[in-house]
Amino acid sequence: MKNTVSIFRVSRFGFLAIAFLILIVSACQKNLKYEAYLFAYFVGNGPGQEAVHFALSKDGFNFRALNDNRPVISGDTISSRGGVRDPHILRGNDGNFYMVLTDLYVPKDGWSNVAFVMLKSKDLINWTHSIVNIPELFPEKFGDVTRVWAPQTIYDDQKGKYMIYFSMLQPGGADIIYYAYANEDFTGLETEPKQLFFHPEGKSCIDGDIVKKDGKYHLFFKTEGHGNGIKKAVSDKLTEGYKMLDRYLQQTSDAVEGAGTFKLIGQDKYILMYDVYMKGRYQFTESTDLETFKVVDSQVTMNFHPRHGCVIPITGKEYKRLVARWGTMASLGVEKTESDDVKSLNVVFDHGKGKIYLPLKNGADLKNIDPQFFSFFTSEISPKGPQDFSNGQVIYTVKIDGIGEKQYEVYASVDNNPVLEGYYADPEIIYSRKENKFFLYPTSDGHDSWSGTYFEVFSSDNLVDWVNEGVILDLPKDVPWGPRNAWAPTCIEKKSGNEYKYYFYFTAAQKIGVAIGDTPTGPFVDSGKPLIDWKPKGIKHGQEIDPDVFHDPVSGDYYLYWGNGYMAVAKLNDDMISIDRSTLKVITPDNTYREGTEVFYRNGKYYFLWSEDDTRSPNYRVRYATSDSPTGPLYIPNNNLILAKDPSNGIFGTGHNSVIQIPGKDEWYIVYHRFNRPRGIKMGRRAGFHREVCIDKLEFDDNGTILPVKPTLEGISPL
Repeated sequence: MKNTVSIFRVSRFGFLAIAFLILIVSACQKNLKYEAYLFAYFVGNGPGQEAVHFALSKDGFNFRALNDNRPVISGDTISSRGGVRDPHILRGNDGNFYMVLTDLYVPKDGWSNVAFVMLKSKDLINWTHSIVNIPELFPEKFGDVTRVWAPQTIYDDQKGKYMIYFSMLQPGGADIIYYAYANEDFTGLETEPKQLFFHPEGKSCIDGDIVKKDGKYHLFFKTEGHGNGIKKAVSDKLTEGYKMLDRYLQQTSDAVEGAGTFKLIGQDKYILMYDVYMKGRYQFTESTDLETFKVVDSQVTMNFHPRHGCVIPITGKEYKRLVARWGTMASLGVEKTESDDVKSLNVVFDHGKGKIYLPLKNGADLKNIDPQFFSFFTSEISPKGPQDFSNGQVIYTVKIDGIGEKQYEVYASVDNNPVLEGYYADPEIIYSRKENKFFLYPTSDGHDSWSGTYFEVFSSDNLVDWVNEGVILDLPKDVPWGPRNAWAPTCIEKKSGNEYKYYFYFTAAQKIGVAIGDTPTGPFVDSGKPLIDWKPKGIKHGQEIDPDVFHDPVSGDYYLYWGNGYMAVAKLNDDMISIDRSTLKVITPDNTYREGTEVFYRNGKYYFLWSEDDTRSPNYRVRYATSDSPTGPLYIPNNNLILAKDPSNGIFGTGHNSVIQIPGKDEWYIVYHRFNRPRGIKMGRRAGFHREVCIDKLEFDDNGTILPVKPTLEGISPL
């Protein structure tokens, strides 16, 4: 009896000691100082692409691939099929890291699989692994599963165990999210899978991702085959009671999957990211409440194309360890400049050749430029301070701890294109006689799928230096009939007696409206209803967008042009907010016409310009015709292409223009948008809403023929 008691006391003491140690480790984990982020992902469905890749970031927005974007763990070394997908890493309460992945090799198996992979590590470098084959472990209940997808791990505080949740599909049913508990050494499951979430309509659910916030568990998932979007269910308990929020949370109309959430270090902000898999990109959205999400793609950069992965915060020590193991100079060099003299969105980094090109703003002194280079990974960049770039290149040296150093040849030049800082498109320009200034009205760009909802205006007295005068029309607040898709505005100044009025025509929700102001900068007040929300007779295609307003100096009349896929024209009534339908004509020039009509008058001739192709295409470009009347017929010259891409200078997607004449002079300029340079051409179709505004000279020969415009980087000199 004495020995029994003694044994019990020792056992109890040992148990208490172990529990105490666990508490200490857990407390230490909560007090870790996080300084960076690790992104684990895979890259595609082809041979060798289903493997684990790592990338690092210092701010949660700008990620750079480790190991030159080669696998850090090959799929064929840890899987039963030859590939792994959907990596998810959890930092354990015990100081270990736990990774789970889908065991699948698409080139051989298609989309059918039966297992997932479990890995464990103390340092994020060295991993042990095991394979969990569901039919073999649970033959009676799950012997017929055909899909075991996207596992993730979370720690169950109540059970004191690591819970793995994943989706499974059985014949005749839907994909269901299940959960089971891992065994003590994280090499297998110790419980049979149970259903975690019950979709109220019995629909398929995959790609579960659980976030605990304010005592509640938020389960993000994809409704596979039923809308293909991200939804969320919330519960007070980890394993039951989830109630679905019945709306999609993704901020794009494209198909998405693989939702992943992470909290920004030191902030009460969360990032919800997801794989826009049909477009080969990721979208990042930001939220403080996990209810409403704002797209922040304009802040995100990556030198890789991830597929379904996860992001976790890491310490400075862990960050340095990963850089030392998989970092390379090619992938971790200089990334951006923070100088006010430099157009930061247009800096060209060529890490392979070790060259950097700095486009400078108007007025910058080439003899005194400090690029203020920044890298997420470097320990030293030299030389420091202002340098003289007037005689050509300046050599910079970049050193990275544990990797080495690299030299860059840095060049700088004053480039007046683009003329606006940031993403803008569809520029319309006027000269205000009242203000003796130029005013530029663009589409506010950089919003996913052209989802901007406001218009801004810019002013200048020299066509080069522009001042943002602020928002002049906010659709959700000011235009209840059209609260979305603020596109392609146009504006005109009209003088009556001694008073000036400004009529601002705009696209909203694929309709055309008009707002009135007393100054070129507003405030503008919407007329209260759409001006054009119908198709002309005989037109069954296209959209009612892209207005252009024109004052005919011969007749004194005002005309409105519009259309996508067709060009329509009608005379405006004296009130400028309605049209004379009896004058309506469709004057589509030919099959090259897409959108973006621009009309101007010179030397007795009316010029009609338009854009060809799609604004997402590198070949978006401008053609023209002439007429003896503001309403046609149109005469199309031979070789009427006047503005197109220049691949030699990295200029693509040149189109949707306006034209401005310098008052009192036969001096003309074309204002247009292009893809962002240099990133746009690498963005795919996203380049179509990451555009920037440029201005170049527009010239004519003695017969009035428009000469081809060469799109330039240097732009024009200030007037």
